[in-house]
Amino acid sequence: MTADDADRVAAWRYEEPWSIYDLDSPGCLLENSAAYFSVFLGCWLVGFLCIGAEARVPGLDGEQGVIDIGLGMNPSMVGRGDGAKFGAVVTGFVDERFAGLAMRAVVQSWNARSLALARRMGFVAVGGLSVVQDDRQVNYVVLRRARWRDRSI
Repeated sequence: MTADDADRVAAWRYEEPWSIYDLDSPGCLLENSAAYFSVFLGCWLVGFLCIGAEARVPGLDGEQGVIDIGLGMNPSMVGRGDGAKFGAVVTGFVDERFAGLAMRAVVQSWNARSLALARRMGFVAVGGLSVVQDDRQVNYVVLRRARWRDRSI
């Protein structure tokens, strides 16, 4: 992800209740830019992918044989049926780059739209996580997608 891409992502604003995903600045994206990837359709920035420790929710430990992922989609494309295509691009990239590793993601438990997309991307719920963030309790669903070669969880 370039600095320009990070600036554009930081300017995205989501409708309620998804506004919790709005960023205050591009700083968190640039602290370890090697962990962030921009996803384009032609010249259009449609989303981003985060991998590894930077994608991990505080309180969730790393796991052998698993790559953590997080992603965000341009709010102008959310809710238009483009999530499955975006998800396929992201999982295809991760499958190629990290062949043999399972993928793990976390989604806030109230976020039915993102949970449905995760299921369409081949993720299954494997647990939950409850943490305090910004002085409030936040509940997550922990999801895992099998390695692409053998689809074992």
